[in-house]
Amino acid sequence: MVLEAKHPSMIDLLLETHIGLDRQGPGSPETVEQALGFLKPFHQFSQIADLGCGTGGQTMLLAQHLSGTITGLDMFPDFIEKFNENAKAHNYENRVKGIVGTMEQLPFQRKSLDLIWSEGAIDGIGFQKGLSHWHDFLKEGGFVAVTCPSWLTVEQPAVVEQFWLDAGSRLDSVSNNIQTMQKCGYEFIAAFALPKQCWTENYFMPREATINRLLEKYSGNETVIEYAASNQYEVELYSKYGQYYGYVFYIGKAR
Repeated sequence: MVLEAKHPSMIDLLLETHIGLDRQGPGSPETVEQALGFLKPFHQFSQIADLGCGTGGQTMLLAQHLSGTITGLDMFPDFIEKFNENAKAHNYENRVKGIVGTMEQLPFQRKSLDLIWSEGAIDGIGFQKGLSHWHDFLKEGGFVAVTCPSWLTVEQPAVVEQFWLDAGSRLDSVSNNIQTMQKCGYEFIAAFALPKQCWTENYFMPREATINRLLEKYSGNETVIEYAASNQYEVELYSKYGQYYGYVFYIGKAR
């Protein structure tokens, strides 16, 4: 689990903030079910991977609907430890397992997966790079379902673009991402934007409560103050410009 630190780094704070949350990013059970609605019949999915799975909130929802074997992959061992605890608590440990790994070098056999799921993670390596690499691991006719931050309007405020660039990501339009998906060897199935409450009620509010506890725990620590300020800036940015951008679910079928 996350180690106590008198002088935590930004990564320490990221882990300590998110490890106790139901979700490590925007989303909801409703959007998981909405995306799954495009993937029926469910019995076609025997081997599933959830990439950038965090502690597995959405993975456990997948396991409720899909009877296949699910492997969650994340680069943070603390998240994977919590993931496997959650799988055991749900009595899914016989078919849901978390492993440490990276999305750039998947540890699966080629053409072995029926479904690749990934929420709030693919933009860390790039939408096109991720879809191209992951395609090799899907069976022909296998599906990919991912969320990626995207522009929702023609107008693209520079302050929003800069925020995502600073975060190591970038935004593209929904239409461009659909074209990218098709160029990467997928038949486009569906795309839909996550509603506002996926950001506010389901992510920002519980995250803020945890960060406030960290500010008390590490009172006066400059790194924690900076970390809290950067998270607050993200909240304010979305509050002001949320109509221009958001996470979009993209669902495709490997050709």
